[in-house]
Amino acid sequence: MSETPQSFDPAETDPRAFRDALGRFVTGVTVITCATQDGPLGIAANSFASLSLDPPLVLWSPAKSSGRYPFFVAAQHFAIHILSSEQEAICRGFARSGDSFDLAEWQRSPEGVPLIEDCVARFECEKVAEHDGGDHTILIGKVHRVATLPGDPLIFCGGRYGGFAGGS
Repeated sequence: MSETPQSFDPAETDPRAFRDALGRFVTGVTVITCATQDGPLGIAANSFASLSLDPPLVLWSPAKSSGRYPFFVAAQHFAIHILSSEQEAICRGFARSGDSFDLAEWQRSPEGVPLIEDCVARFECEKVAEHDGGDHTILIGKVHRVATLPGDPLIFCGGRYGGFAGGS
C-alpha cells in the first residue's frame, strides 16, 4: 500500500516543509569564492546551474540573509568549484565559515579570486548580470576559464552528503 502524497501551498505552510521538499532533489556541491578587501571569501552552495553554452554562462544564487551576501554581490569575478567526493570536509567548512581556506590547497587567479585545487570542475567567471530572486539574488557569470579533473562529484540530498554507488 502506498502512502498518500502530501500536498500543500508553500506560501501558506511552514517554510520548513517547502525546504524539505526541495531537499529531495539531489544536487551537486559547490564552493563559490571571491576576493574581498579583507581577503579571500568562500561559501558552500548548491544553487548552481549551467545557463548557456554560447556564450558560456553559469548562474548561482546567494541568499540575501547570508552575512557573506554583500561581498558576493559586489564581486566582479568569482569561481565556482564543483567538489569531488573526497572534499566533504571543505564543503562543511565553507558552509560554516567563509574563511575555511586552511582546509584546501588553493591559489589566486590573475583577477585575485581564490581557486581551490583538486575539484572535479572549476569555472572562473566574470559577473555579467544579477536579478532579483525573492530571498536570493541570481548572479550570472560569463565563464572565462575552466579546469577539470577525473573523479566523482560530491552530492547532497535531504541534508546529507554522498556519492555515486557503482554502476555506469
